[in-house]
Amino acid sequence: MLVELLFWLGIVVSAAIGFLYFRDLGDVTQMILKVKRQNMVRFIRHEYRLLGAAAVGLLVTVVAHLGFGAGPGWVFWPAAVVIVVLLGFPWVWVHVGLRNQQTSAHYYSIKEAAEHISPQASVVVIEKDGIARAHPDAQLMRPHLAGNEEGLAGENVVMTYCAMANLGIGYKPVVEGQACALEVLAQHGNNLILRDNHTGDPIQHIYGRVERAGGPGPAMEPWPTFRMTFRGFCKAYPDGQVFLNKPSSNLILRLFDLLTETAFSAGIAKQHQEARPVMDNMTRQDPRLPNKTYVWGVDVGDDAACWTDDFVIEHGAPVNATVGGRQVVVAWSQPFESLGLWWNDTGEPVTRIDFWGDSDRGKLVRSERLKAGLFWHVWAEFFPQTDINRVGKRADVKTAA
Repeated sequence: MLVELLFWLGIVVSAAIGFLYFRDLGDVTQMILKVKRQNMVRFIRHEYRLLGAAAVGLLVTVVAHLGFGAGPGWVFWPAAVVIVVLLGFPWVWVHVGLRNQQTSAHYYSIKEAAEHISPQASVVVIEKDGIARAHPDAQLMRPHLAGNEEGLAGENVVMTYCAMANLGIGYKPVVEGQACALEVLAQHGNNLILRDNHTGDPIQHIYGRVERAGGPGPAMEPWPTFRMTFRGFCKAYPDGQVFLNKPSSNLILRLFDLLTETAFSAGIAKQHQEARPVMDNMTRQDPRLPNKTYVWGVDVGDDAACWTDDFVIEHGAPVNATVGGRQVVVAWSQPFESLGLWWNDTGEPVTRIDFWGDSDRGKLVRSERLKAGLFWHVWAEFFPQTDINRVGKRADVKTAA
């Protein structure tokens, strides 16, 4: 009687945890289910504890059935297969399929990269002291994180990337003086949720902020990040480095990665083509712009504003605005096909500025708060108070319909 009870209890526990794991971190489930953020965060924070409990439950069931003959075989074998799939698929997808390269990324010369990247392709760029790294979207799409021990001119900066949001942000992976071991675990609101494996804390990608049990925690320090075309990068930084996610030398991993990337690419292509999010786990809608409009947004304190590239180009002169009490300058560089945003602490409007930040008011510094070229529906999800195409102070907003 006890063995029978253990058999059924093991099935119930392992199947229930398996279902929740598959639902919350299975990723593909979000194409048909509305997964709650708090459920994702719970599993992110307690993943291995819950998986351990599921494994114990499954082991008890196996021992009870195979060792003591408890439970009918027509229940045991189908249940065992289903439970293994429910537990195995999310783990393999997240920890193997999306394995990141926070400390193992390889960067190549422009000459070699040109064999893999089209001239007009958009790349996400970080730079220090003239040393620049370009990260093509297609190469970053699956690993999500790229960096190495060498760092950006000796600076510990990791490129983080969310394909669902079309958003790349450079971060120093350090919180309160402690290095982070980052891993991609899920997405909600079409934006990544990372985890620091040292602490188990979830981190929302677009904020870079740790989420702790009591609420928002400290954040990683963002690094100035901007977009440009690959040909623009080649002109601006002829000695620049380019991230390439080359196939693994391990044949099994290579085939697995090919299948994973093929499936992933199909979903991301659809995300760029259709107005409706492929995984519609958004909590709000903002009709002021079409969902898949690319915007360049900046937030300071409780204030946020974003600009579209066509508005900035048509404006002609640099856009001078104030966000959260800080003056910013937004400008398009045609020679390098890049929209940039700089802090303007001079107290005077800027009428001329180039790609390098040299202006009629002196040398300006690129903003580390810029989120470059992400989808409007994602920006509006996380910054609902945003203005669009702001010129001047908040009271002088010009909104694009």
